[in-house]
Amino acid sequence: MKIHIFGASGSGVTTLGRALATKLNIPYFDSDQYFWMPTDPPFTTKRNPNERNQMIKTVLTENDRWIFGGSSVSWGNDVFPDFDLIVFLWLPPEIRLNRLKNREFERYGSIIYNDPERIKKYHDFIEWAAQYDIDPIESGFTGRSLKVHEDWMKGLNKEILQIRGNFTVEERLKKIMDRL
Repeated sequence: MKIHIFGASGSGVTTLGRALATKLNIPYFDSDQYFWMPTDPPFTTKRNPNERNQMIKTVLTENDRWIFGGSSVSWGNDVFPDFDLIVFLWLPPEIRLNRLKNREFERYGSIIYNDPERIKKYHDFIEWAAQYDIDPIESGFTGRSLKVHEDWMKGLNKEILQIRGNFTVEERLKKIMDRL
C-alpha cells in the first residue's frame, strides 16, 4: 500500500499522515525531511533536488507499504511509484493560517515576535502560505497553490480522495479507512 497525502501548509497533512501510519502500522515519510537540509532553525536551506529525489526514491523502494506526506508536484515524474491512494486536504484559509501561526509560535516561541530577522522570516512564511488560495493569474504568485494542486490532480487521471473542510483527524481517518 502506497499512500500520498498532500495539501497546503497547515492543512493537516503531517498530523493525518502520522495518525494513519500508526493506525496501519506502516512508515510515514514527510516531504520536509527530504526537501530541507537539517538546520537550526529548520526550513532555511533547500536540499539539492537530485539528492532529495534520490533519497526519497531509495527509502520508498526499500518499503512495500508507506505513506508519503507533502506537496511534491514539482519533484519530477520519475521520483514516485504509482500511489494506491492519493488524499488531498483543504481547509478554509482563515483556519489554516491560524493553525500555522499557532504552530510557528509553538515551534519557535516569542523569538518570532522579538528578533528582527526571525520576525521577517515569520511574516514572509505567513504571507507565502496565505497566497495558496489566491488565483495565481491575478496575483502573479508562482509557488504552491490550490490551482497548482488542482491542475496536478486533473493530470493524474486517477480518482483522488479529496477531504475539503474542517474535519477532525478521526473524521479524516474514517474517510480514508472507508476508502481503503
